[in-house]
Amino acid sequence: QVQLVESGGGLVQAGGSLRLSCAASGIIFSFEAMGWYRQAPGKQRELVAAITSGRSTNYAESVKGRFTISRDNAKSTVYLQMNSLKPEDTAVYYCNAAVPGTYWPWGQGTQVTVSS
Repeated sequence: QVQLVESGGGLVQAGGSLRLSCAASGIIFSFEAMGWYRQAPGKQRELVAAITSGRSTNYAESVKGRFTISRDNAKSTVYLQMNSLKPEDTAVYYCNAAVPGTYWPWGQGTQVTVSS
């Protein structure tokens, strides 16, 4: 079965950086468009970055220029480099399929907390 395991979150001061990782299993990873999502308390889950199998990328306006998504197909892993973090980036971050409606079971996510 499909398993997504996110890691790399933590507590960081505003302006700091974190690198998130998501290891996938049970899928042909190199064929899949992958996305990073986040959910803040009381808010809906939102897509913040996506990368296609051809490595084209897309970002939410709120993170453009600060976050970078990348992938390592040999490791079946997608990354999210987050720089210049802001308190409003505080959320639980998840990875999953980038195409809405084609989601696999969600992982446990990784908590990112940005202090001001």
